[in-house]
Amino acid sequence: VAVIGELDSLRVPGHPHADPETGAAHACGHHCQIGMMLGAALGLMLPEVSSALAGSVALMALPAEEFIDVEWRWEQHRAGRLGLMSGKQEFIRVGAFDDVDMAMMVHTSPVMEDARFTVGGTSNAHVVKYVRFIGKSAHAGGAPHQGVNALQAAMLALNALNAQRETMRNEDTVRLHGILTRGGASPNAVPADVRYEGRVRGNNAEVVDAANVKMDRCLRAGALAMGAKVSIATLPGYMPMLNDEAMTNVFKANAATLVGESNVTTHPPGHNRGGSTDMGDLSQVMPAIHPYTGAASGTGHGADYLIQDYDQAVIAPAKAMAMTAIDLLAGDAEKAKEVLAKSPPRMSKDEYLALQDRRLSEEHYQGS
Repeated sequence: VAVIGELDSLRVPGHPHADPETGAAHACGHHCQIGMMLGAALGLMLPEVSSALAGSVALMALPAEEFIDVEWRWEQHRAGRLGLMSGKQEFIRVGAFDDVDMAMMVHTSPVMEDARFTVGGTSNAHVVKYVRFIGKSAHAGGAPHQGVNALQAAMLALNALNAQRETMRNEDTVRLHGILTRGGASPNAVPADVRYEGRVRGNNAEVVDAANVKMDRCLRAGALAMGAKVSIATLPGYMPMLNDEAMTNVFKANAATLVGESNVTTHPPGHNRGGSTDMGDLSQVMPAIHPYTGAASGTGHGADYLIQDYDQAVIAPAKAMAMTAIDLLAGDAEKAKEVLAKSPPRMSKDEYLALQDRRLSEEHYQGS
């Protein structure tokens, strides 16, 4: 049984605890996950506990769930230093989960959003985009007509993308979003190198694929309108989260013991928060759960996101995960065996890796 904590922060300039040089801040609660993992370990390492378990607990601190710095990740992949480009994806690929049968972690969330614990629900799938618009530099004041404005190509592409929103169904939870990471080299030169990092999200892979076709069409349209070039790298992102029902029931009972049944909310399997997590990838190849604990104020990924109750953010989830591991592995690990019998993986590791390999593509479009 893997107990997971994520090694992540975000760049959120303006957050009261942001690093002054990088802007990095804990605006999503990943630091609490490491505390939960270590807390669970303390309980499980007691001799009277560990000796009663018919199995092992793997403590796994995993990086890169947020999937930021896309250009850097893409460069690492092209140089052969990364295969897949998020933490759990790559750990699956290199075999770190080959001796793991099931996994769990808990994520913090704003108090107003959830009860003290929330179980169930799902998440969006996504693919990740790294896009370069290439134009031709020229003097922006003296001879702009001699240049090809890559920034204008990007702006036209993004406006076209915004026009696609009414073609998306609400129930598909499609999200098309991103940032310009480079807008040109200097204000007195026609921008010739403009870069965009983004996401295409939806509640299943088919929806993501259809929305991704629309995004690529808009990116080409911007390049065509200005006579620019565009390179479109589509990187394999995440799969929807499948919270295993049998594991969820074990965790839910333990959470209720700690905080009371009225403080544990259960979402139906289709309840989608709109975000994405690489726990979704893991849940495709083994039983997994990803509950939430309401312990923060503010908005996730926002400058006002702060943990308000560290007992609920760290101690209670640590206890709940330790208790769940004990229930799964006690005796002859009957409960764990029951979970495995009821929840065969959606796909094998090889099938998962083949799927992600098919999702990776790079296109070079000449709009001139």
